Amino acid sequence: MTSPRAYTSRELFGRFWQGYLRPHLPLMVLAFLVMMVEGSTLGLLSYMLEPLFDKVFAPGGSGLLIWVGGAILALFLIRAVASILGRWLLTEVNQRAAGSMQVDLLRHLLTLDSRFFQEHAPGTLIERVQGDTMAAQGASLLVIGGIGRDVVSLVGLFFVAISIDPVWTAAALAGAPLLLLPAYVLRRYLRRKAILTRNQAGLRVTRMDEIFHGIQAVKLNRMEAYQTSRFQRIIDTIVRAEVKTAVARTAMPALVDVITGIGFFAVLMLGGSEVAAGTRTTGEFMSFFTAMALTFQPIRRLSDLAGQWQVAEASLERIFTLFDTRPSGTRPAVSRARPAPGAPEVRFEDVSFTYPDRPVLDGLSFTAEAGKVTALVGSSGAGKSTVFQLISALIEPQSGRILIGGVDVQELSLSDQRALLASVSQDSALFDETLRENLLLGRDMTDPDRLAQVLADAEVASFTSTLPLGLDTPAGTRGSALSGGQRQRVAIARALLADAPVLLLDEATSALDTKTEAAVSAALSRAQSGRTTLVIAHRLSTVKGADKIIVLDRGRLVEEGTHDSLMARGGLYAQLQEAQLRD
Repeated sequence: MTSPRAYTSRELFGRFWQGYLRPHLPLMVLAFLVMMVEGSTLGLLSYMLEPLFDKVFAPGGSGLLIWVGGAILALFLIRAVASILGRWLLTEVNQRAAGSMQVDLLRHLLTLDSRFFQEHAPGTLIERVQGDTMAAQGASLLVIGGIGRDVVSLVGLFFVAISIDPVWTAAALAGAPLLLLPAYVLRRYLRRKAILTRNQAGLRVTRMDEIFHGIQAVKLNRMEAYQTSRFQRIIDTIVRAEVKTAVARTAMPALVDVITGIGFFAVLMLGGSEVAAGTRTTGEFMSFFTAMALTFQPIRRLSDLAGQWQVAEASLERIFTLFDTRPSGTRPAVSRARPAPGAPEVRFEDVSFTYPDRPVLDGLSFTAEAGKVTALVGSSGAGKSTVFQLISALIEPQSGRILIGGVDVQELSLSDQRALLASVSQDSALFDETLRENLLLGRDMTDPDRLAQVLADAEVASFTSTLPLGLDTPAGTRGSALSGGQRQRVAIARALLADAPVLLLDEATSALDTKTEAAVSAALSRAQSGRTTLVIAHRLSTVKGADKIIVLDRGRLVEEGTHDSLMARGGLYAQLQEAQLRD
């Protein structure tokens, strides 16, 4: 995987804008204009107070009451309509942009190889796709909306204030420079806390995912208190971080309150004396005082925007870090060469692979001949499953070559390589969909006779016929509505439907009873006809009929041959056979 780099605020917003906000520019412009209308009403409202006090409330001014009152009412009505419309438009943009980012992020994650998913827990990735995208979109659009409404409000209100008396305005803002240093310190503090909160939110989802999916193990091992305490520690960390973040975000508006209070006091002392002396009218003072009072909420909201943007930045940085993560391999988008039709030969040439904590394959070379059955055997950790992952392009070799039908897999796109394969593993995980959807996996099945034949061959029809909804019966979470043997048979039928030239079997009948295993083994034998089959065998009795048996030990090939030849040699294979017989 490529190592992500640090991002500046400008880079984060630039990528966010180009990828997810710019496509909605017309709606955003309209929302911005509407919120400008909402913001401008405050300046107009404060401006209307001068004629209200100096003319309407003066002797003989009652005739103007209906006009000034009507104008003020109209301003409030315009503000209400603009407020509703602006929030509707911003929510529309927010949901569309967040949805696009979630789809793009999931699409990208699905291109990454198995090592990435071994290093990142599912709960963490779920939180990034769901929680981070919503936090980023919501906070960012609050910033945009706040600029559209509150900045315009402040501009209008300060224009009214300055037009009445620039000296009063300067006195009201005298303490504003004192906010610069606290704003800088709080910005950095909020960024750290936002990152901590997002990380802990990922751990929270991971812990719940593991608890609920492992609920039987939790109950059987009496781990309820243990798991609850682990979850409690995560929640405590999140609570502390959220409380500190809330206090920090409140600190800036609180400082604004103090500075505003000082400004009001200065204006009251300065302007009040001038009104008392008769050099200023009551209407002028009330209009100015109202304008400055109405700046209170916009300034508080704008001062909180820095905190909101730090939350958005923390989430955007985590999101774009994922987007910048690349698979280990460099596969072409379109295959540069393809194997000839028919069952291909599969060949490993000096292939090595090492996980971060241990080596697995060490210069492994072997050939699985076209149209024949090749079995891989060896003790646990010998590298059998790694071979299957390499053939399936779930991981990439770190050295050496893998050829399918004489074509180096590095010349194939991932999609084309996997289209050559059908696999059945001992972990026959199903999706929380109907049995039909688990079988077809999005493929169109226009030949019902072929589907019926496959269901019969895999012994699936024998149990679906007893279900009230047949193939439309839900399989449950990870196939929990089915027995282990039923899940295995569905997985086998799924592989048979794929009709791929290479068949990978990892103890495909391990969860079946003796009678069903015999029937399914016969079906698999028929499916192997005309295909190149590789079998991982833990029970060595199941591979006696293989055309070739490859014996692995610590990632290297130590023996190969038929069952009889390997038994006659008396090497590792014979020792493994004898050990299983003793067991």
